[in-house]
Amino acid sequence: MSVLTISDLTIKHREETLVQNIGLSIKEGDWLALVGESGSGKSVTASSIGGLLPRELIISSGSIHLGGVNLSSLKEKEWRTYRGKAISYIFQDYQGAFTPFLTIGAQFDEMLKTHLNDSKQLRKSRALECLNNVNLPGERVYKSYPFQLSGGQLQRAAIAMATILKPKLLIADEPTTALDSITAAHVLQLLDDLQKQTSCAVLFITHDLRHVQKFANKMAVMRKGEIVESGIKTAVLKHPKHAYTKALIAAIPSLKETKDRLVTI
Repeated sequence: MSVLTISDLTIKHREETLVQNIGLSIKEGDWLALVGESGSGKSVTASSIGGLLPRELIISSGSIHLGGVNLSSLKEKEWRTYRGKAISYIFQDYQGAFTPFLTIGAQFDEMLKTHLNDSKQLRKSRALECLNNVNLPGERVYKSYPFQLSGGQLQRAAIAMATILKPKLLIADEPTTALDSITAAHVLQLLDDLQKQTSCAVLFITHDLRHVQKFANKMAVMRKGEIVESGIKTAVLKHPKHAYTKALIAAIPSLKETKDRLVTI
């Protein structure tokens, strides 16, 4: 059974169509990469799944289902039970993921209080475990303010927060854009390890086919609001059918698959 099913989804801004009749299906354990150039509709699609579209954008037709629940029909109050627990996000703006005037621990605690009835001690224990799982010194980071952490540490803390409630679907929207290449590779490897442990479905928004090659098992190519090609990653990369997909692949210097894990330095 699919974790996420998008059917004939169209999103508009007034008379302008931003996303047109797209369909996607992601099963448990899938890592689906949604690729395409800036402005192709990737992030708009990702935002629509979690009910995060700006007010001026509307879903004019189609549906988004998480399991058996039609997400596109939920009211804002109903969304609170789904965001963070069933669906979780990791955004490219890791600094914006945290309130600057609260410690990381306070923000973990607030999120856990929203969804769980655990004691404060148990909530802290959960947070420390998740921070340690993403290779952070849990106790120190828990007491830190966002400005006291590096970009890589903040993004790992964001991953810990996004996965602490074991969501069915994790949406990673360009999660490494603001990081240097080495830190980005480590963050994605970490995300891959966590995904394998939990079997959650991952929707990975990116324009970098090198990351797709290494981590995804499925991919969909988006251009001007439409999905022009989709399928198993290896099939799409080795035998692309659409001219735009071929152009994307040709623009990458090398797609040699790297199977070796990176060494932590």
